[in-house]
Amino acid sequence: MTHFTKVALYTGADGYAAFREETVALGEGTPQSMLSRVFASGGYQLRMSPVGFASEFHCTGAPQWVFILGGVMEIGLQDGSVRQFRPGEHFYSADLLPAGATFEAKRHGHRSRQVGPDPLVTLFVRD
Repeated sequence: MTHFTKVALYTGADGYAAFREETVALGEGTPQSMLSRVFASGGYQLRMSPVGFASEFHCTGAPQWVFILGGVMEIGLQDGSVRQFRPGEHFYSADLLPAGATFEAKRHGHRSRQVGPDPLVTLFVRD
């Protein structure tokens, strides 16, 4: 059985956002077209962010897949690390505010920004 690598942005037990890689089994279909099981979704949104877009630190409101369709998206974490995603790449954004916590801009969430000469075009698919 083969698998798909899911890049996940999540909230750790310490309340800080982090990345990890998870596997999704591709156990259906044929050898020429391996498929995962069908996952339910809660809808999708398209977004275009202009050159120069940058957000403040924030948590994801609801778990969602983020697919980069155009431009480059950079995700920055509280520890100073950054990761860039280019067209055709993805991540699963699930860095939710911990239950009962009050948002602290110096502890929780991630920031995102557009990088390079092209607007950022993304597809968000909700769980």
